[in-house]
Amino acid sequence: MRLTLLFLLAVAWVQDSPAADQPNIVLIFTDDHGWSDIGAAGIHDDLKTPHLDQLAADGVRCTNGYVTAPQCVPSRGGLLAGRDQSRFGLETNGSGLEGFNAEMTIGERLQKQGYKTGQIGKWHLGPGPQIVSHGFDEVYNRNSARPAWATYHLDGRDREPGFDETDTYHLDACSQAALAFIDRHGDDPFFLYLAYRAPHVPLDAPEKYLSRFPGKMPERRRQALAMISAMDDGVGQIREKLEEKGLTEKTLLFFIGDNGAPLKIHKVDAPGGGPGWDGSLNEPMNGEKGMLSEGGIRVPFLVAWPGRIPPGQVYEKPVISLDVAATATALAGLPEDQSLDGTNLIPFLTGANNTAPHEALFWRWSSQSAIRVGDWKFLRGGSREYLFDIVKDPYETTNLLQEKPEKAGELRSRLRAWTQELDPPGFIGGQMPEVWENYFDHYLDGKKLTRESVEKLAEPENVDGWIARNSVIKVEDGVLKLLDPDGGKRLTPFLANNRVEFDGPFQVSVELEKSITGDLGVSWREDGQKDFFSGTVTLAEETGIPPRFKGTVPSTNKVIHLRVLFPNGNAGIKSIEVISIDGKVVKRWGFQGSRK
Repeated sequence: MRLTLLFLLAVAWVQDSPAADQPNIVLIFTDDHGWSDIGAAGIHDDLKTPHLDQLAADGVRCTNGYVTAPQCVPSRGGLLAGRDQSRFGLETNGSGLEGFNAEMTIGERLQKQGYKTGQIGKWHLGPGPQIVSHGFDEVYNRNSARPAWATYHLDGRDREPGFDETDTYHLDACSQAALAFIDRHGDDPFFLYLAYRAPHVPLDAPEKYLSRFPGKMPERRRQALAMISAMDDGVGQIREKLEEKGLTEKTLLFFIGDNGAPLKIHKVDAPGGGPGWDGSLNEPMNGEKGMLSEGGIRVPFLVAWPGRIPPGQVYEKPVISLDVAATATALAGLPEDQSLDGTNLIPFLTGANNTAPHEALFWRWSSQSAIRVGDWKFLRGGSREYLFDIVKDPYETTNLLQEKPEKAGELRSRLRAWTQELDPPGFIGGQMPEVWENYFDHYLDGKKLTRESVEKLAEPENVDGWIARNSVIKVEDGVLKLLDPDGGKRLTPFLANNRVEFDGPFQVSVELEKSITGDLGVSWREDGQKDFFSGTVTLAEETGIPPRFKGTVPSTNKVIHLRVLFPNGNAGIKSIEVISIDGKVVKRWGFQGSRK
């Protein structure tokens, strides 16, 4: 009798313990996906997102759902760490990853509570093989036609970690990988982070999805609709799998965009699927990717947990991607962690707490920063400042800075105080890069730019095929000057040339006007590659005056794009040479008398 009683008490304790009530958590993160580009938003009638619409009907559509940055890398770093990425130096895409590598991710936190964790799709926070060191037991890291770095097969079989070759379209492959992960771990509490690279460029939807959108429309819009439709199919398949395994009411599902769509102001329907407008739409929100206006940081944001969160809600209080980590850790039974910047959303979405999840939200992204408190949003961009009643004017059409100077001053002071907690602290001053100045002119200051003027402004300064990124260039006295007012603190300055064609391997030699502090590097893209994939070679300095840096590009294929990376700005380049392995100069760029 005593043994039976002890057994029953033990069973009751297990059933009532936090571990027995741990829900599965599925986090789906989309890429450059505009706020209005799901059917449930009721804005655009060309979308076909039945599964996302059903997800919204079964849960909550957060109309004021935000991310922490208008750019991929910092947005993802903040999401996974649950802390604003500027606290650990991940300000922009060009920032180093040292700070993020030292952070504890959602995956690491949940692993400690017995969760099985998986990462699928786009990572963008370092090499694929390193993902497992950030708290993920299993990985299917794929975001293009290239092979995935995988720790299991799409059919669910075990495999040695390595590259997985498959012809399956990358969005479909990610959906299949998610189904396999759920099959593998349906008996355990699990955390699945599924990051589709859609509708981010390059636009690459196959006919299977394009055929769903016949008729006259911009081709880039058709591609975006097709890629969103592919993700929608995946959401439907995942929910069907959860239902099949009896996990629907045991699974909390988030669907969030990583930032707004890049419109490039005029949404030019350029041929091909490469850089430019990705076909997605932010309207009626103002602005686009690269801005802390609503079009850059307000995103699709759905939350569903059937049986726990009442369905059919449209939730208007502000929430942010930081809330995912705080919610997940609370549900996993972890003690509250004051270092997390988010809030456990469950009491607010169930109606147990009718106050706002956040008294204030903050952003800093390079020379832009913003704060939202209740109805008010204060935005800084370089030397420009704006105050919006963001509830009455969610489209940021009327700047009330002059009419409400006291409110602006109050919010400015709060924002400045918050930035003192960041790395580095304070506002990042100085003029914004020209492209952002153009965006602010066009979207917020009423200085509408014509398509012709935008295209002219977007044309990079070109010296013998070399263009500067994250810096500007000019030629003085036979020296190519690389000028970077930021000093390389947040964005790595580099020279790029996509007008080359060299058979590897070969050496790259860079002669400088004078010594600089730090290492030079060279990266490359091979014929057939859509982006840079081969890594970076550090160029070793050779003694002499003027200093010369030289290194070998080990590619055995045809190289069609070169980048020379600098540790900081304000360098002077006297020449760049490509040298064959047998020592012959194949190509030399000297900059005496150079011009476009």
